[in-house]
Amino acid sequence: MKPVLVIGSSNTDMVITVGDLPRSGETVLGNEFKIFAGGKGANQAVAARRAGADVHMIAAVGNDDFGKKAVTALIEEGIDVGNVQTVDAVASGVAMIFVSDAGENCIGVAPGANSKLSADMLRHNEAEFASAGVVLVQLETPMETIVAAAALAAAHDVKFILNPAPAAEIPEKVYAGLFCITPNQSEAELLTGVTVVDKASASQAAHLLLQRGINNVVITMGSQGALLCNADGDFFEEAGTVAVVDTTGAGDTFNGFFAAMVASGKSLQDALAIAVSAASQSVQVAGAIPSIPYLNAGELP
Repeated sequence: MKPVLVIGSSNTDMVITVGDLPRSGETVLGNEFKIFAGGKGANQAVAARRAGADVHMIAAVGNDDFGKKAVTALIEEGIDVGNVQTVDAVASGVAMIFVSDAGENCIGVAPGANSKLSADMLRHNEAEFASAGVVLVQLETPMETIVAAAALAAAHDVKFILNPAPAAEIPEKVYAGLFCITPNQSEAELLTGVTVVDKASASQAAHLLLQRGINNVVITMGSQGALLCNADGDFFEEAGTVAVVDTTGAGDTFNGFFAAMVASGKSLQDALAIAVSAASQSVQVAGAIPSIPYLNAGELP
């Protein structure tokens, strides 16, 4: 199996649990405070690795304790970090996360060194694209870097999966020939103008995205499941009912598992089913990386 190449952010997550999420201008007393390795790129890299993939990562961290600990955590997961760049005079990325008793969250991110992950860094590591089976990218790094990643993946005929999170407008040239895009409901609404609340509205949004030249669209819908749309039709995978502890990182778990299954040669429907199961498992545990299950450890059916 060829590697999954993850290009994206590496952050340190600082998590405070609270009874209810604070409203604008409100101060709430929290319960526990914990620090985890995180960032959408790192989370998805760990998820793909725990799903059994050989994972390589291209990222940028600061020359500080947070950055050093983040890289060490990736190494301990068995992820190839040979192309994770250390950037001087810039702090590593951090995220402040509030998690309510209901498992909902709100997140603020200071990108730090993630904003220094440049298109030139990718071009200097073009050999990684040539050897990859899947390239997985999110939007916590500069848009010009995402555009360059799409071009390099296309040049080497590698499947490119774009998780458009956090929600942002995407240049039209990224869509053409894109193997798969994986927005959640709010991201799909931003990209298409369609309010996604059920399977019918998700299908409407997905087909608008297909018209832009994308080969496959997956819209993740939280507790409902996920919808896959392509030229063969619509395929919906329902999520089982679980006790939700913390939804942080559930989308990253989905994307990492989905990319790993695609790289392994699974059909898209099988990849969808396994990724939904993994995401459902993850929301039952606190923290992003601590909640990511292992495919072969009896944690997934």
